[in-house]
Amino acid sequence: MRFDRILPAGVLIGSALLLSGCGALDGLVGSSTRKQAPDEFQVVAQQPLAIPPNADLRPPRPGAPRPQDTPPQVRAQSLVSGQPVAAVQSASAGGGSPSEQALLAKAGTAGADPNIRDVVNRETGMLAEQNRSLIDDLIFWRKPDQPGLVVDPAKEQQRIRETQATGQPVTTGTTPTIERRKRGLLEGIF
Repeated sequence: MRFDRILPAGVLIGSALLLSGCGALDGLVGSSTRKQAPDEFQVVAQQPLAIPPNADLRPPRPGAPRPQDTPPQVRAQSLVSGQPVAAVQSASAGGGSPSEQALLAKAGTAGADPNIRDVVNRETGMLAEQNRSLIDDLIFWRKPDQPGLVVDPAKEQQRIRETQATGQPVTTGTTPTIERRKRGLLEGIF
């Protein structure tokens, strides 16, 4: 027996067994199409076709919603409220019953911001950016640079003396700052 032929075949078979056990082989072979069960709350049964009571009705337009179909939300609201489906549909089309409209007016929903979701997403994004220093500490093991500019005190004192000597206000001119040098890629890790 020659081991130089058996050893690679054994390694190949062993690695195939290991990959099949962890599921990584599914993506390589192409059998990653797993069965997706439908959402049981989104499955709606179609109403049966009904024969019209007379022949005076117009034929339906292709793609138009069927009149006997009602959305599941309307049917659920009809069951909860005890009202017929037509009453619930007319109330939802008109913005709700008078009591619902009065409740919403008392709650102050007329002045509600329609883009509130964008505002909340922007604010939580700012919070996430503020918490990046912890992530940077864990990943990069170094302190982040301090925000803002560092004023060069000696040059600033000289600038103030010169402006006062000429009789100009102290706020004239540009404030000298100290430029921070860029850190190296591996600086501060070791």
